Formats: sequence, structure tokens, C-alpha cells
Amino acid sequence: MWAVMKNIVSINKPHKEIKMKQTLKTLIRNVKSINGNSLAEFATVTALMATLAATAAPKLSEMSEGAKAQKSVDELDKLVKQAGQFYQDTADNEGRGRFPGQDKYNEPVTGGIAQGSGNSMTWVGATNYSATSASVGAHESAILDDIGENGTYTTWKSNNSGWISVFGIANSDFPAPAEHTIAPDDTDLITGTCNTCPTVATIGKDEWLLLFGGEPMGSQFQDGHFVYQVVAGYGSGNNTYPPVLYVADIENAANFNNVLEP
Repeated sequence: MWAVMKNIVSINKPHKEIKMKQTLKTLIRNVKSINGNSLAEFATVTALMATLAATAAPKLSEMSEGAKAQKSVDELDKLVKQAGQFYQDTADNEGRGRFPGQDKYNEPVTGGIAQGSGNSMTWVGATNYSATSASVGAHESAILDDIGENGTYTTWKSNNSGWISVFGIANSDFPAPAEHTIAPDDTDLITGTCNTCPTVATIGKDEWLLLFGGEPMGSQFQDGHFVYQVVAGYGSGNNTYPPVLYVADIENAANFNNVLEP
């Protein structure tokens, strides 16, 4: 009997070892299989994410630029709307409507034509835009050369017809970008005799700031800045032509601009 049991044990022992080894091998194989699949899946997901990011990035960038462009357009609309209200108020209070920075309805707001570059840049011709049909036409032509269908004011560094900062070149919240070609800020300078001009200061940036409750607006573009010009009105009585306001964003004034002609 002992011999039989011994034989059984001797037979069963290697059988159990073999079975255990097979089980361990199966487990190891399954683990390796699971890990392999996980790594493969991870690699696949990573590749898909990278592809998606590479594809989506330009679209997101376009959306961001598009949002900036729309914001600029909306802000220019606000400037025109507030200027229109200013025109109506001054028409009631002063006898004739004018725009911010105008000393009188028949005075232009402009820096003239930019010449040179950098620190040597000068503006000429501002005082030549008198309140006559010919002068007004010349001023409008100069502006349309900047922002018309084939306008050349396409960067903040472009030479231009003397655009002036809406809220001031050195505004603490939204200063003009470096290397800009904006004309010096409007001043309270009246040319000739004007016994009906407002007695209050008519400095453009100050009047614009008051219109917005002391809160200036700034372009969303890194090299953007809001600028404006006013073509003088002229005439008298029933033959009076109102001034015309032009506003733009110097990121690309030829693309981002607006006009108000009462």
C-alpha cells in the first residue's frame, strides 16, 4: 500500500507542477497581452490627439483673429454712435453740430499728410483744408487714399493722411503701438476769428473720453489703435454741408474703418 501511495504522490507531484507552470504562463501571457493592448491604445489615442491638435490649431487661430476683427468693427460702431449723439447735442447747444476735436463745424480735425519716418516724420497740409468745396474734396481724397477700395493704410506703420488718436497717443490704458505713424494729438487751436466757437476746451481726446464716461476703448489687436479724422463742413444757410467723421483701427485701417456723415 505504501508503495502504491508513493507512486501516486510521485506521479501527482510533477503533474501539479506542470499544471501550475501552465497556469502561470497563461497568466503572464494574459498580462503581457493586456499591457500590450493598453500601450497600443494609448499610442493610438496620443497620435489622434496630436493630429486633432495640429488640425484644430489653425482653425482656432482663425477664430481668434476673426473674433478680434469683429470686436474692432463693433468698437468702431460704438465710436460712430457716440459721435452722432455728440453731433446732435452740439447742434442743440452751439447752433451747429460738430464732432469731437472740432473747434467749429467748418474746421477740420487732421494732422495733414505724413512725410518722412520715425523721429523725423512731419505732417503737412493740415491748415490747407479750409472750409471750401475744393479743400474738403482734397481732404476726402487723401483719406480715401488711405482707407478706400485700394487703400494704402494697411499697417500701423504706413504713411497716411494725418490720422489722430481718438483717446490720445499716450493714453495710459491703450497707448499707441511703437513705430506708429499717427499724427500728434488734437489741440484746442482755433484758426482765424471764431466768435461762435464753444467757450469750453475742444481737445479731441478729452471730448472723446467724456463721451465714454472716462473709460477709453482699445483695439484687440497688438498693433491696433483707434484713430479719426474730420472733414470740415462748409457753406451757410440752406447751402450748408455738414462735417464728416472717419474712424479706423490702425491694425489695418483700410479694412477696419467707419464713417458718419450727418
